[in-house]
Amino acid sequence: MAAARIDEETGKLEDLARDVVERALAGGADVAEAIARSGSELSTKVRLGEPELVEEAAHKSLGLRVIRQQRVALTSTSDLTPRGIDRFVRDALELAEISQEDPFAGPADPALIATGPYPDLELYDPAGGEVTAEQAIEIARRAERAARDADPRITNSDGATFSRTAGAFALVLSGGFRGGYAGSYASLVVTPIADDEGGKKRRGHHWTAKRRLGELDEPEAVGREAARRTLRKLGARKVPTCEAPVVFDPDTARALLGMLGGCVMGGSIWRKSSYLVGREGTRVASDLVTIVDDPLRPRAPGSRPFDGEGLASRRNVVVEQGILRTYLCDSYSARKLGRASTASASRGSGGGVGGTTSNLILQPSSMPGDEIVRSTKRGLYVTEMMGFGFNAVTGDFSRGASGFWIEDGVFTHPVSEVTISLNLDLLLQRIDAVGSDLDLRTATASPTVRVSSMTIAGSSA
Repeated sequence: MAAARIDEETGKLEDLARDVVERALAGGADVAEAIARSGSELSTKVRLGEPELVEEAAHKSLGLRVIRQQRVALTSTSDLTPRGIDRFVRDALELAEISQEDPFAGPADPALIATGPYPDLELYDPAGGEVTAEQAIEIARRAERAARDADPRITNSDGATFSRTAGAFALVLSGGFRGGYAGSYASLVVTPIADDEGGKKRRGHHWTAKRRLGELDEPEAVGREAARRTLRKLGARKVPTCEAPVVFDPDTARALLGMLGGCVMGGSIWRKSSYLVGREGTRVASDLVTIVDDPLRPRAPGSRPFDGEGLASRRNVVVEQGILRTYLCDSYSARKLGRASTASASRGSGGGVGGTTSNLILQPSSMPGDEIVRSTKRGLYVTEMMGFGFNAVTGDFSRGASGFWIEDGVFTHPVSEVTISLNLDLLLQRIDAVGSDLDLRTATASPTVRVSSMTIAGSSA
């Protein structure tokens, strides 16, 4: 959708949301907040050179949150006919009547509501939003072909998938806020297969993702890298159980950061479902670790000019040189904790509000990621983790892992079928190296990091 058309669409969505808010207020709501969305998604998969999946869908919907005498109700609809909208608003008001009172329910503090103008964060790319199914199939086909042609040891493929999404949304609040913006995102992933000893199949993958289509890596480059990552897994084996340093590549380090992100949300704190309850102002990581939540980075996956409650986006320093500086709160969790919102609210398509991160980033250093490996005398380099072994209440962490064994700063052989474990609190405090190789393909991002010592459970030999 061209830029002019997407701006027009955003304006129409704002008008639609404003009409719903006015109807709800006229019906007796104390607070009415509407979100209107429209957009399209396309996903295509090619396997062994042939299209295997083409899914394309367009959507347009409304979500509404009403509050009446501290009673909250949420409704949503995709029926945007006059009759459908009437029923949609009526249902919300009726639900509010039978809901339980919640003394913490309410809109954001009016003094904090954004008034604009809002920053242009370059979140929408017309080219990405207009990729056709035929073009997407060709991109995926080129990437998979490059992977299969890279080496005769690549004997099969789980395919290549190209996806794109684009759309607009508008938020209108009875407290006086009105705003909207558009966004797009495109991704390509390739998954080759190689035969290993004993009939084992080794799968590797590589991917690229950006808001701007023109900033994606070339399909052939993605395919060749996917093949390289697959082939280097051949001959993988366990290592003896031991305590040793563990280096996490950016993808697996991102998973660790995501675990921490869930534990610093205000909702987790007031529910006491996080090991970080009462830890503000204390050390939670090594002094090499600074983590920011920054929604104002242009073209980044998690960027937004305002949050789900109409508060102007702001950069929050979550961890500063190892010290926990703040929890991330929407208005509800902030009230529960007796503090102000950090503009960290999200709003779902059904109108519900909750806390979220935006671009949660572990700040890089000037040390190249491969230098971290070269400086490791002996240890494990992790490229994949399996399972869901994390307890947010205690911080206990244990996951299956695969990667490469390091001796004297070089990879000696691939490793599979091991388990790595350590309490996340200790793990973050044992980080003794942070790399420079940050890549914002996803909204939670980290460079390479090294943990000085973890338990690696492998063979008993």
